[in-house]
Amino acid sequence: MKSLEIVGFKRANLGKTDAKALRLDAQVPCVLYGGQETVHFSVPAILFRELLYTPEAHIVDLNVEGTHYRAIVQDAQFHPVNEMLLHVDFLELQEGKEVKMDIPVKYVGVSPGVLAGGKLVSKLRKLKVKATAENLPDYVEVDINGLELGKSVKVGAVKTNNYTILTNAQAPIATITIPRALKGEMAANR
Repeated sequence: MKSLEIVGFKRANLGKTDAKALRLDAQVPCVLYGGQETVHFSVPAILFRELLYTPEAHIVDLNVEGTHYRAIVQDAQFHPVNEMLLHVDFLELQEGKEVKMDIPVKYVGVSPGVLAGGKLVSKLRKLKVKATAENLPDYVEVDINGLELGKSVKVGAVKTNNYTILTNAQAPIATITIPRALKGEMAANR
């Protein structure tokens, strides 16, 4: 899995007023959970561009004033109107301990339904996965080689190794829809 380094600075004062002052200074208040102690720190907002605004999943190498941690993003909170980043929670990775993370879906193969004129519609872009840090995949491969017109591939059909998919097994990941023009041709041929 890809890793990304983020440099942070410890926060001396906690609370709403200090968090507001940090945000005005283009800093994002952050918290690191899951280790021996909880670490409160702030990070320049620009450093989150490659982490939160991409479809890829990353392991974060946190550097908080010289102390290094390996973590994943547990939660990110955005302002409801202007979508400014308000707060980020990190979960520290422990050796041998499983974590839950949303991993992007990658389609593999060519669907006969698409070749016949159908359209591949992605229903789920990410799947919730549970694994140890070493076994977290970059993406979940979904094979669409056997997908005909009007058919779907469900979460239960995905082959996994070294990790468990927690998303509902009956949920469709992708569907091959039949365009209106093709439906008319099929009806005319009957």
